[in-house]
Amino acid sequence: MTLNRRDFLKVSGAGAALTLAGCATDGAPAAAKAKPHVVIVGAGFGGATCAKYIRTWGPNIDVTLIEPNDKFVSCPISNWVLAGMKSMDDITHGYDKLPKRGIKMVKDYVTAIDAAKRVVTTKGGASISYDRLVLAPGVEVLTDSVKGYKEANAAGKVVHAWKAGPETALLRKQLEAMPDGGVFVMSVPTAPYRCPPGPYERACMVAAYFKKAKPKSKIILLDGNPDVASKKGLFMDAWNNLYPGMIDYRPNNAPSAVDGDRMVVTTEFDDVKADVMNVVPKQRAGEVCGLAGVRNDSTGTWCTVNLSTFESTTVPNVHVIGDSVLSNLPKSGHMATNHAKVCAAAIVELLSGRQPNPIPVVANTCYSATSEGTAGYVANVFRYEAGKGYVTQPDGGATAKGDEMNFVYAESWAQNIWAEVLS
Repeated sequence: MTLNRRDFLKVSGAGAALTLAGCATDGAPAAAKAKPHVVIVGAGFGGATCAKYIRTWGPNIDVTLIEPNDKFVSCPISNWVLAGMKSMDDITHGYDKLPKRGIKMVKDYVTAIDAAKRVVTTKGGASISYDRLVLAPGVEVLTDSVKGYKEANAAGKVVHAWKAGPETALLRKQLEAMPDGGVFVMSVPTAPYRCPPGPYERACMVAAYFKKAKPKSKIILLDGNPDVASKKGLFMDAWNNLYPGMIDYRPNNAPSAVDGDRMVVTTEFDDVKADVMNVVPKQRAGEVCGLAGVRNDSTGTWCTVNLSTFESTTVPNVHVIGDSVLSNLPKSGHMATNHAKVCAAAIVELLSGRQPNPIPVVANTCYSATSEGTAGYVANVFRYEAGKGYVTQPDGGATAKGDEMNFVYAESWAQNIWAEVLS
């Protein structure tokens, strides 16, 4: 069967993922036993979605969601804030609807995990036991990997803004204060990293702002990878046709050091002088994954899981979803929600004494703006096959040129996925 674009967008949303639950709501809960308890750490795209669907498909299961932040701040669309197209308020949302689903929210940091005893300890002193634990912490940015970064960051001279929030707002202010004719130096970390097209979209968004407000300014894009890592056709078209001569793209140029006093980014090849520095260091699975002992790939950086359940391959009863997972699937907000639904369905089945769906299907849709009114996308469906992992299905692909219709779709996608995650 061939899917057209309209049908693909339908199946890549919440409706299709509901089929992942299978018979998750069949059968009566065991009255004689205490309710099973699932603890989820991190209320981003993955964690909040997982909590919601466990409660939906397994109403007999108690769910505790631990999150230190008061608000959900979306990384997708945060680049638009840098262009002045959106405000921080536009990408910031509350968690008030989740408790109405019976989810217990705990505002705290996790400081220890005893996987043998199945206990999570928080900074506030709580000890929370679990039957199943889900970790959805996103990524940890390795600022130690760039010499001088911590000192320059503490002084407000360099930010990564790869976790949307105060650094996003600060970077926007720095761009506004930069003189016309100034140089914005930004970097792309070596893959794998959160949101592969994100740095290239950021270059477009800053260029869109400069084109309107600071047309003499220049962007130097230092890429730690040998080539554009995602949506190359889309971004090259934008750079060549919308911003000719404004973006100096330099592959194989990972920053090794920053100097906040001199405002210099150092690579293997030279020192690059900047008016504004936006260096994005390498990343690894979130800090809480280290506490649980599930950073278990060959480098101790990412988490390997059974991709049909997202349970750790080395620590039983601990599941990892979202950007911390090592797989061939993209590290995106949309994909994190799909991880979450597969994981939620599997947990409901496992806690009910049934076998999870052995061949789950997930989808990813990712939009990138190229200007104040154009965007493009990449969209794919993946089916799990034992021994192979997730295999890309024939339908899907990416646009090679941004257009106005996809810009409208991008805005709609954001509104819909925020509602999906937080409602």
